[in-house]
Amino acid sequence: MNEEQLIERLRLVENLFAGAATAGEREAAANARDRIRRRLADLQRSDPAVEYKFSMNDTWSRQLLLALLRRYGISPYRHAGQRHTTVMARVSRQFVDEMLWPEFLEFNEILRAYLSEATERVISKTLNADSSEAEVRGVLPSATPIGSLKR
Repeated sequence: MNEEQLIERLRLVENLFAGAATAGEREAAANARDRIRRRLADLQRSDPAVEYKFSMNDTWSRQLLLALLRRYGISPYRHAGQRHTTVMARVSRQFVDEMLWPEFLEFNEILRAYLSEATERVISKTLNADSSEAEVRGVLPSATPIGSLKR
């Protein structure tokens, strides 16, 4: 998958979550964000915002979540003393459950697959074509403490 294909696939996912029902709507990707923002505003009237804490294991997932929050007009933050991997946001539970989190998971899966493919391709072309996992050589001797092993 190249970058243009990735972007198109992400747009299709966005249209799906925005509720695009017709071919004309799917073509009007710019309207998708507005539909989701209107839905968020409606939900916040019936389901008030609460504080959410998201912990991301990697930079790409955190960047994706930050971008999605900002796209929908939600200001991400973190409290003093929280880790850089923590993202806080005040948002409706229903919006998180029905829109934000499912969309995040879908985008995250697509981006991870793309990044994995790109990483393998670059490594095999520049360092070594063999990208297989390391060989498993049996059980680690119990008499050898883990901390004393040399790398």
